[in-house]
Amino acid sequence: MTYSQFPESIKNEYTERYWRMLESHKFTLICKRVFDVVVSAVILLILSPLLLVLALAVKLDSPGPVFYKQTRVGRYNKEFKIYKFRTMVQDADKIGPPLTMGKDPRITRVGSIIRKLRLDEFSQLLNVLNGTMSLVGPRPEVRRYVDAYTPEDMATLLIRPGITAPSSIAFKDEDRLLKRGGDPEKIYKEKILPPKMKLNLNYMKDISVGNDIKIMFQTVAAVF
Repeated sequence: MTYSQFPESIKNEYTERYWRMLESHKFTLICKRVFDVVVSAVILLILSPLLLVLALAVKLDSPGPVFYKQTRVGRYNKEFKIYKFRTMVQDADKIGPPLTMGKDPRITRVGSIIRKLRLDEFSQLLNVLNGTMSLVGPRPEVRRYVDAYTPEDMATLLIRPGITAPSSIAFKDEDRLLKRGGDPEKIYKEKILPPKMKLNLNYMKDISVGNDIKIMFQTVAAVF
């Protein structure tokens, strides 16, 4: 895909600069995609018994589907459905705020355990296999937060979003920041999103399979 074929919504001097940088790392991006597919398939195969138990636990714990599907913005500013094991009551997005903080009453009993151990993220391996996500990359945001991106931030939409990222590790206790008082949406857009995007842009400048493996191990360490 050439830069001229990109959606007009992401074209600017910054995205063109990052696109040229990524063009010089074509082989790296191919290796990254192969790594994503192989590792995701292996993890899903190995963890299939655990994932089946999780699916059963979610289904028995509360009414509703096993997976929660939410629309996020991915590569080239295209929307896609992200898969997560459901950790909240059915239609939670219609009965409360979009951001989840602390002991949200909408979180189910099984959901609280799944969230604590980040097990809900494993279902996103399906997104990796279908090509909408990568193992490592900028976390995909919902549209209203993408609308708050700076022109340079839009460059993060040139690559597949990831299950984890340096920004995910740095802000693993994000809900604590959101609970400090004030409007959570405003805090997220003004205090959390900007430094997150800076980390995402720095990740793009040093993109490699080796760096992805390092970030994956750092993520596991951060969770435990």
